[in-house]
Amino acid sequence: MPFLQAARVLLEQEGLRVVGVAASSAEALRRAEELRPEVILVDIRLGDESGFDLARRLADRSQDGAATVILISTHMEADFADLIAESLAQGFLPKPELSAHAIGQIVDGRPGGWPPG
Repeated sequence: MPFLQAARVLLEQEGLRVVGVAASSAEALRRAEELRPEVILVDIRLGDESGFDLARRLADRSQDGAATVILISTHMEADFADLIAESLAQGFLPKPELSAHAIGQIVDGRPGGWPPG
């Protein structure tokens, strides 16, 4: 099962409503404008595109705090710590740790979200 579909099923089973998915930066920007989600998950690696660039563009468009941008990756946060710290994303989650609870911790600014500690 592709990751997008698996993540959607997991998060919906945990009580989150997934309003859309996107396979490219352009599609993500369009969908975010159209759907106005509360949380946007952005994969650091988007094929030939940069998830960091997309996260910055999404955060720039959400200056009023309308959407929380969270970076996700198959890599651990230490692999991209400097880039994550410099990003405008509110948090980071390794894909194996993706859950409604982990997203909630980042959104609420509770311990366990990024930045650590």
